[in-house]
Amino acid sequence: MTGILSLCDNKIVQYLCACGKWKSIYRLYLCRHCYKIRCGDCVLHEVDSPYCPNCLENMPSAEAKLKKNRCVNCFDCPSCGHTLTPRATSQMVSNPDDPGKSTPKKMFYLACGFCRWTTRDGGIPDKPTVSGGWEDMENPYAARLSSLLEHYQQLAQREKAEKERKKYVRRRSHLMYAASMDKYGMVSVAAKRKGLMPPTTGTLKENEEVTVTILKEPDTTKMHQRMSSVEFQPAETGDLFPGHKHLLIRRSLRCKECEHNLSKPEFNPLSTKFKIQLIAILHIPEIRVVPGAEFRHKKDTKVTLTFTNPVNTNTKIQFLQVEGNAGEEVTAKIDVPKKELVLAHRDDATMYDEMSSQQEFKDDSRSTATTLPSENQEQQTVWLEHRINVNLGTLLQQGK
Repeated sequence: MTGILSLCDNKIVQYLCACGKWKSIYRLYLCRHCYKIRCGDCVLHEVDSPYCPNCLENMPSAEAKLKKNRCVNCFDCPSCGHTLTPRATSQMVSNPDDPGKSTPKKMFYLACGFCRWTTRDGGIPDKPTVSGGWEDMENPYAARLSSLLEHYQQLAQREKAEKERKKYVRRRSHLMYAASMDKYGMVSVAAKRKGLMPPTTGTLKENEEVTVTILKEPDTTKMHQRMSSVEFQPAETGDLFPGHKHLLIRRSLRCKECEHNLSKPEFNPLSTKFKIQLIAILHIPEIRVVPGAEFRHKKDTKVTLTFTNPVNTNTKIQFLQVEGNAGEEVTAKIDVPKKELVLAHRDDATMYDEMSSQQEFKDDSRSTATTLPSENQEQQTVWLEHRINVNLGTLLQQGK
C-alpha cells in the first residue's frame, strides 16, 4: 500500500450490510426511512426505461419488447461485437442525362474500427444515405417459430385457468397429476429414442496409437461469432451479417423493507444526474487506513485511521468492541479509543481556503448531531451502529 486507501482498493475497510454481507462503502446505500444499510443484493431493482447505449434513444418498455430489445438504427460487428460506424465513399455512376459520362455519387457502408470488418466483406451493397435502411436477414423458420409461440401462449393461458380452478377443488386426482408431468409429451419421446439408440462404445487394442487432428480453416467462424446470430449461425466468415445493438436499461433501486427509493436516475439517458441517490458515502463517515504500520508477533502496533464526515452537521463517533464471535476472522487483540470522537461538518470552502477556521475545530465539543433529513420532515438526531471489518495487512515474519 503506497498511499491512503483509494477507490479501487476497497477490500481493506468493509461495512456489514443488513443482509449479512461485507461490502465497501462505495457499494452501499443508506435508507433514510428505516436507517439500514443496503447493498445491491438486498434491494429491489426496477426498470425505468430501455435505451440504446450508442444513439441514446429511449423508448417505452412495450415498444422495446416489440423490437426484441434491440435498436433499429445501430448495429454490432458480427466478428468482434463492437459498434459499427458509417463510412462515406464515392462511386462512379452513369449520368441519366448523358449515358456516356459518369458522375461521382456519395455512398455509405458500415465498418468496425476495431477488427476492420465492413459490410462489404459480407457482400452487402452500399447505401446512398447515412441511415442506410439496412435490410435484415429473413429467418426461414420465422413462420414456424411464430406458430409455436402462439401455441405455447395458449397452453400457458389454459394452465393458468386450470390453476385458478384447482384453488376451489378440495381433492386432486392422481391421473391429472400424472398427465401434468408429461404435458409436452417429451418424456415419452426421449424414452423411445433412448431405447432405439443404444450407446456406441469402442475399445482400443494394446499399444494402439490414436492420432487426433484438429483442422481449422481460416474462413471458419468461431463459436462466439455463431452465437451472436443464433437464428442463422453462419459457418463461414463470408456469411457474417451485422446484428442490431442490444438495449440497456436505466433502473431504480428500492428498499425491500420500507419500499422507499434508494436510487432513481433521470429519465433522459443523456443526463448523468439522479433524482434520488442515497449512497452510503454521502451519509456515513468514510474510514481510511494510513499506511506505514508494521505488525510483529506479540508486539504492540499503533494504527492510524482517518475519518471523513460527508454531512453538513457535526458527527459524533463512538468505538465499541464486537461482542461474541460472529464468524469473522480475528487475528489480533484491538484496544479501541474509549473517548468519543467528534467530526467537523463538511465545508466545501475549506478546499479552497487554506486559512479556514475548520482546521481549528475541537474534537471534544459537546454540541454534536448526526442528522438524516427525511422527506417533508424536520432534521432529527439519529444514532447508527455499524459493524466494520478492517484488513490492516500481514504479520511480518521473525527476524525481519
